[in-house]
Amino acid sequence: MKTLWDGILHWAGWLGVRWRAGIVLLVFAVAGLVLVGRAVQLQVTEHDFYAEQGGDRHQRLQTIAAHRGMITDRNGEPLAISVAMQAIWVDPKVIAGHPDAIGRLAAILDRPAAALGKRVREYGSRRFLYVARQVRPSVASLVREAELPGVGLKREYKRFYPTADVTAPLLGFANIDDEGQAGVELSFDRLLSGTPGKRRILKDGDGREIADLGVVQQARPGRDLALSIDRRLQYLAYRELSRAVEEQQALSGSAVLMNVATGEVLAMASAPSFNPNNRQTIDPSVTRNHAIVDQLEPGSAVKPFTVATALSTGRWQASDTVDTAPGYRRVGGFTIHDHRNYGTLDMTGLLMKSSNVGASMLAEDIGAEALWKTYRGLGFGRLTGVGFPGEASGSLSLWRDWRVADTAAHSYGYGLAVTPLQLATAYVALANDGDYIPPSLLRRDEIPETTSVFSPRVANQVVGMLRSVVSPTGTAPKAAITGFEVAGKTGTVRRLGKGGYSKTDYNTVFAGLAPASDPRLALVIVVNRPTAGEVYAGDVAAPVFQRVMSGALRMLNIRPDDLPELPAGQIAGVIPGDVPGKVMGAVPGAVANSGHSRGDG
Repeated sequence: MKTLWDGILHWAGWLGVRWRAGIVLLVFAVAGLVLVGRAVQLQVTEHDFYAEQGGDRHQRLQTIAAHRGMITDRNGEPLAISVAMQAIWVDPKVIAGHPDAIGRLAAILDRPAAALGKRVREYGSRRFLYVARQVRPSVASLVREAELPGVGLKREYKRFYPTADVTAPLLGFANIDDEGQAGVELSFDRLLSGTPGKRRILKDGDGREIADLGVVQQARPGRDLALSIDRRLQYLAYRELSRAVEEQQALSGSAVLMNVATGEVLAMASAPSFNPNNRQTIDPSVTRNHAIVDQLEPGSAVKPFTVATALSTGRWQASDTVDTAPGYRRVGGFTIHDHRNYGTLDMTGLLMKSSNVGASMLAEDIGAEALWKTYRGLGFGRLTGVGFPGEASGSLSLWRDWRVADTAAHSYGYGLAVTPLQLATAYVALANDGDYIPPSLLRRDEIPETTSVFSPRVANQVVGMLRSVVSPTGTAPKAAITGFEVAGKTGTVRRLGKGGYSKTDYNTVFAGLAPASDPRLALVIVVNRPTAGEVYAGDVAAPVFQRVMSGALRMLNIRPDDLPELPAGQIAGVIPGDVPGKVMGAVPGAVANSGHSRGDG
């Protein structure tokens, strides 16, 4: 019995061992089948997916920077260009594991390693972080040679302005990403901006580029932009304007020089200015383009248009006179003053002496509507269309809202507001046989459509009258230019404050044309709030006009009035780059130099 029992136990033990072994073998067999099945799945059914995922972890699309279009003057001289630079970036996930790389990079950049390490940790979840932008080529070379894990270089562009503060308020500036932020850079940003390209690269586990897999999309550079500005004339205008603002201890100043025949702006300067090449020093208080963004009451600078309107109605002739005695008059409860009692004046005398009383008498006779239509036709109260960001439209209320005193005030430049560009454009119309030409900051190949404001006879009569302003007996002899006839008008305007018009603070304006026998150039000078002593436009703005205009006439080789005509077949006074008879000298006219009567409002 015992033997039988022992046998049973023996066979049971043997079977148990075999059963456990079978279970183990079965488990291994199933596991092997699962692994084989998964391998088949990865290599066959899901091969494309995982191949793509693996590639994505090592292949990257890298942006190819596209340089911004160049801004040039009318002759192709560069005013704004983009220079190739390098940016240094890191992959925080990679470089965080290499403290020595952070230290070496900090040494190259001359920065504290602790600060750089802290920044890397703060952005630890990112795969891309700029640590330096637009670095010098020598620094970029050191980074490239170091071959630090998680550190790379990226090509970018930096905007450079060769003329610096001379053109800064006009051009504006671009930010560190080469995007326009102000001025021409902003208004034409879409045209100037390029389209970035893309290329595929292969990186190793440390984020270093190990292969270039080719360009996916070519970068397309921005388009170049040719302005109407002449860089030589811009330098001249800015130099003289800055000098005047400094000498007169003035708040600000602006200058606009225009081509009479085409309406192109040849120079537009503002002072004070700034250096756009150093963004850290840019102060918003000096970035304004005063010639377009600021508006002011023009004062007596609009009296020529009052006289022209009176002549256009047919109710007045150039030889007609007005009795301005005793030098003041009451209109609508207000008293209008002249500097002194000028007595009886004809139209030329009214402009030469800058009589407020005489201008108000003309306006009262011709009526508000006629004067308003003239101002509106000259572009007052509306945008010029040059497309400059922040351009002011000026202010010109509807004539139906004018009281009797308002009509009088508008006749000598109060109650309305204009920009220096609007005023310069109005004088271009006066010189251009009375035809208004829309101004342009871009170089023009064709003259745009014009609109008539005055007849050629009236326009030429008024230009002739304005020559007297610059005579020794006029109000602006300091605007006279040797060898040239100058026609123009000044405005000495009381500044408006919280308590009304100031008795001590003035804006000074001088608007004029030259040469008077054949107007080629129109120039407006504005000096705001001079405090050095002189406050009248004939003493403050007129000398600036004289220096800028005389220099421009010489630079452009324009023939003086007192020279005899050249023999047939010879051409004088052709502006370089312009077409004779089309751009600068095709339209006869006169150059206005403004003289402002002392005490002129």
